[in-house]
Amino acid sequence: MNFPHASVGTPLPSPRSGGRYLLYLHIPYCAVLCPFCSFHRVRYDEGSAENYFESLRREIQLVTDSGFRFDELYIGGGTPTVSPDELIETIGHVQALHPIVGISVETNPDDLGTERIATLRDAGVNRLSVGVQSFDDELLEEMQRRERYGSGEKIQERLRRAEGHFDTLNVDMIFNFPHQTEASLRRDLDILTGEVGVDQASFYPLMTVNSTRRKMNQAMGSVDYSRERSFYGVIVDHMLANGYVRTSAWCFSRKPGMFDEYIVERDEYLGLGSGAFSYLSGSLYASTFSINHYLRLVDAGKTGTFGRLQMTDRDQMRYYLLMQLFSGSIDKMAAEGRFDDQFQRTLWPELTSLQALGAVRNEGVQLTLTESGYYLWVMMMREFFTGVNNLRDQMRHNISHETAIPGSS
Repeated sequence: MNFPHASVGTPLPSPRSGGRYLLYLHIPYCAVLCPFCSFHRVRYDEGSAENYFESLRREIQLVTDSGFRFDELYIGGGTPTVSPDELIETIGHVQALHPIVGISVETNPDDLGTERIATLRDAGVNRLSVGVQSFDDELLEEMQRRERYGSGEKIQERLRRAEGHFDTLNVDMIFNFPHQTEASLRRDLDILTGEVGVDQASFYPLMTVNSTRRKMNQAMGSVDYSRERSFYGVIVDHMLANGYVRTSAWCFSRKPGMFDEYIVERDEYLGLGSGAFSYLSGSLYASTFSINHYLRLVDAGKTGTFGRLQMTDRDQMRYYLLMQLFSGSIDKMAAEGRFDDQFQRTLWPELTSLQALGAVRNEGVQLTLTESGYYLWVMMMREFFTGVNNLRDQMRHNISHETAIPGSS
């Protein structure tokens, strides 16, 4: 995950003829910078955000003019809804250019007012994903979220207000907080499936990186990974017993719909905005993490992309294996077709080892995760995203010498 980078930007590849891509937009602004979060985010500043959204819309136009066509839109952050008017204008800009059939937006509990919900729904948002993390007031206090986003009871009220307005209402939760108990986790689960009854819930194991570990340890305590598997088992047993199906190793849904892991559903995707990643033509692309640099690149008529990592054929196959099995199974024939009948021959050491470990079952046309395999994949995806987050750390360190725009420190 080491990206060579250039201050003048890195050109994107030409789009596939007739291809349709998922478009990811990164909005790095947050009202509160949670101590455990290692995503690319900066403290919200209205003037800075307005300039950023204007450049983002220009970047969308640039890739559209180059031939990219999109049918699905995912907007993450940060907190995209922190600038609601700019967000709605940006969604409308994409819709005017592309036949978008699915829109997913991330938000926080304090943005679930009746007017905000109606505005997002009317803009075409199909899936709203709310970052809750826990309903436990003591944990919310440690996360420095209670003062801004309210108590667990208040968050429940807001979630109930949002029910029925979107095709999918997802709640993001985190498990294995240092001071989380099994009783606290079970209470969170009861609230989700009973008192609130959300359409979908995603449970992420707590992830740490060097830049946030010290602050997190001071605010929340150190992580005990020895409890992670038992907590995961509690989550799985509860969700499956309450009518949810597992749509990925850590996502559970009551009905079909969009879900967080677009990198699983889509072979290729294009990310725009500061701190976004793309996967195109066998390469990973990173956009600059400097908002100043991003604005300059777009002003110069370029995208914000500044680094490219070409993956070997084997690495592309391993990435495909990781992402496909995250959803529970992999179609062997589809994999062979994707990689010119070289998939199983090239990855036979990995596939043989997984079967020997009891992580996958060979069911003829597909490989399917076993119950122990599901937890193994939670661990693997945790480490994968930790690697991505460490890269984010590296990118931020590379821009520490720049003069920050207001609110970007």
